This record gives sequence, C-alpha cells and structure tokens, in this order.
Amino acid sequence: MFPIQLEEKVRGWSAVSAVTLGIFVLMTSELLPVGLLTPIGEALDVSPGTAGLMVTVPGLVAGLAAPLLTARAGTVDRKVMLAGLIGLMAVANLVCALAPHFAVVLVARLAVGVSVGGFWAIAGGLAVRLVPPGQVAAATAVIFGGVSTASVLGVPAGTLIGELTGWRGGFAGVAILGLVALAALLLLVPRLPAQRTIGLPDLPALLRANTGVRIGVIVTALLITGHFAAYTFARPLLHDLAGIDDGWIGALLMAYGLAGVAGNFLAGHRVRAHLRGTLVLIAAVLSAATALFALTGGPFAGTVLLVVWGLAYGGVSVTLQTWMLKAAPEMTESASSLFVAAFNLSIAFGAVLGGFTADGVAVAGVLWVASGLALAAALIVGVNRTRHIQKGTRS
Repeated sequence: MFPIQLEEKVRGWSAVSAVTLGIFVLMTSELLPVGLLTPIGEALDVSPGTAGLMVTVPGLVAGLAAPLLTARAGTVDRKVMLAGLIGLMAVANLVCALAPHFAVVLVARLAVGVSVGGFWAIAGGLAVRLVPPGQVAAATAVIFGGVSTASVLGVPAGTLIGELTGWRGGFAGVAILGLVALAALLLLVPRLPAQRTIGLPDLPALLRANTGVRIGVIVTALLITGHFAAYTFARPLLHDLAGIDDGWIGALLMAYGLAGVAGNFLAGHRVRAHLRGTLVLIAAVLSAATALFALTGGPFAGTVLLVVWGLAYGGVSVTLQTWMLKAAPEMTESASSLFVAAFNLSIAFGAVLGGFTADGVAVAGVLWVASGLALAAALIVGVNRTRHIQKGTRS
C-alpha cells in the first residue's frame, strides 16, 4: 500500500513541477521586455513609449483570453490545452527573436498574451486535481512560485542573455525553455478531462452572485494596477530617487526577486489558516513600503524598501488565487479565469497609468499611486468580514 501511495505522490508532484515550469516560462515571456525595452527600441527604431506596448499588449490580451478560452474550452482535455498554449508561446518568442520590424514583434506578443491568459486560468486551479487534499495549499504555492521565480531568475537571466548576445538572444532563450516546458507537460502531466463545461454567461453570473469572488477581483485590480504602475519604473526609481548606481540595479532587482520567492512560500504557508489576515498584511506592507520609498532617499533605504516590497508582493498571487478558489470551490476554472483576467488587465492598465503619472507628474508619483491603491485594497478586505471565504461556501 505504501509504495502505491508514494508512487501516486511522486506522479502528482512531478505534474505540479511541470505546471510550475510552464507558469515560470510564461511569466518570464510576458515580463521579459521590461529589461530589454531600450535595446529593442533602438534596434527597431521606436520610442520607449512605443516599445512599452510589448508589456501592455500581452497583458490586455491575456486578460481577455482567460475568460474566453475557459468558456470555449468545452470538453477539451486540459493537458492538451496546456501543451498547446505553451507551444504557442515558444513559437511566438521565436518569431520575436527573428522579427525584422516592430509590428511583427507586437503581433507575436499578442500570441504570448493568449498563451499567458489561457494557461494561467487553467493551471491556477489544477493543484486540487494533482495532489491529495492535504497538499493542495502547498502545491498551489509551488505553482505560483513560478510567478515569483520568473522575477528573480527568468527576467534577469533573459535580460543578461540579451545584454551578452543581443536582445534577440533573450527571446530565443525563452523559446527554447518553452520547448523544455512543453516536453515536461507532455511527459509528466496526466490526462485532465474537463470536469465541467461553462459558458461566458456563467462568469458574470458568478461575479454577481458571489461576494468573495467580487472582492477578490476588486482587490486584484487594485494591488496589481498599483504594483505595475510603480514596478515598471523600478530602474529610474532606483537610480534617480534612491541614487543607486546603474551597475548595482541588476543585483538589486535580483534581491527583489529572491525576496518575492520567499514571500510566495511564506504566504502559501499562512493562507491555510489565516487567509484574510494574510491578504490584509500583504496590502498594508505594500502600501507602507512604496510610500516610504517615495519619502526617503539614499541607497540604503532604497535597497531595504525594495526588498520589503518584493517580500510582500511575492505573496500576492498565491494569496489571491487561494482566496478565489475558497470563494468558489465548485467553480475553480471560472474563478481562476476571472482572477487571471483581472490580474493581466491590471498589468496593462498599471503600466499605462504609471507612464502617465511619471510623465505628467514625476517618477516618484508612481509610488504614491501604488501606495494609495494598496491601502484601498487593505481597507476593502479589512472591512468585509466574509465568513464564506473561510468556509468555502457560496454567498
């Protein structure tokens, strides 16, 4: 009996690892242009603002693709969908690596957005189907560790490859890693037949009927919009506001990412018993860290606050995903698709809002935007004592 249970556990966690690798590659692909905007803009003769569309466009597309693909998936095996989407992402990055014009890059980035939205919406609720009930929280934290790890390893590594081999090498590297993730999914993930067919009307119906889902979507929009309004300008904030030399910025972003990985697993451990309190704490720390960053100067304060910012933000994805799954335990794909839509649309909106703020007010203004939105999120969760989240029942 024991060997059989051990074998099932190994198979389940192997599948979780494959899904995690897929999330890691997808998030690396979505955020890679953050570190390569300048060389891409110079090579393809576009302004920095235009080059920033490489982040905005896939965010918008992913936000639309998540609910649409979930609703249209029908009876398609979820393993097949995951493999197809990761394969599409690999091809899109290869096209970016070979693109002769910026328009070609943007078209390929549309495909990246489709991949991110569809894959994440399905993968976000898969832990419950891959591991025993007592291990679902840990498996969810591992899967969403791929998001944080993309920040600490994926984006900096892709940026480094781009600096050493040219920006095209960065996209080519992500394409190759995507093929590795595709092989892992095909080999390690079991068949995952669709458990329930949903239609597009089910998604707004869930949003209207379920208070916990509504709160989750609103808080996701606030936290992610604020974060990306500021994080998109991490380099000028560190250089201009904190007075940190350019040569140290890469290392500091790596420290930010490492703190994010730690925050992901700390939050993943806490949400089992303290979901609401963990979300309030994360939002409050994000608000305080970004406000203090705007108020204090100097390399030391900037470094410490960047790490605290990373630690808090690292717990956002796993905490919000857990919130959504507990709010709608019988409609995990629907809840996940709404979460992913809100998350990715907020990435795009946050980058645009940050750009307007930085250009129209000052670069430090993006920190106040982030702080204010995070504070609003903390207050919303704090004043709405939704007992059904703890019990996992419909409101």
